[in-house]
Amino acid sequence: MAVHIVRLGTARAPGEGLRLGTVRRPPRGVPRQEFASRDFYDVWLPNLAPSPAPMAQGRAADSDAEWKTFRRKYEAEMKQPQAAHVLDLLAAMSHAASFAVGCYCEDEQRCHRSVLRQLLRSGAKVVACSPRV
Repeated sequence: MAVHIVRLGTARAPGEGLRLGTVRRPPRGVPRQEFASRDFYDVWLPNLAPSPAPMAQGRAADSDAEWKTFRRKYEAEMKQPQAAHVLDLLAAMSHAASFAVGCYCEDEQRCHRSVLRQLLRSGAKVVACSPRV
């Protein structure tokens, strides 16, 4: 039982469980009824995605300083009650079920899911490292 941090659209790992899409927008050009079968997500959870302004800032970050600014803003968003309650729920669920949270970004180190990984580690059982890129 644990949380897997994944790149949406990649093949699922054995035992990964339900996949939650922590993204603002559904995958482009993919019919809704194919999201799960094409390994994007089973349930959409956009309230754990960065809001549009920080998301744009994070995607454009070229330097460590710019990335740090994005992280700080995103972490502040995740401290808001609506997001914090969901993070607490996922942390509790990780001790009783396996599931995955993810995003489309290729490089986890420059993706909000790296921040989610750290936030979830405070109370969740998180898989050490995703077996896929």
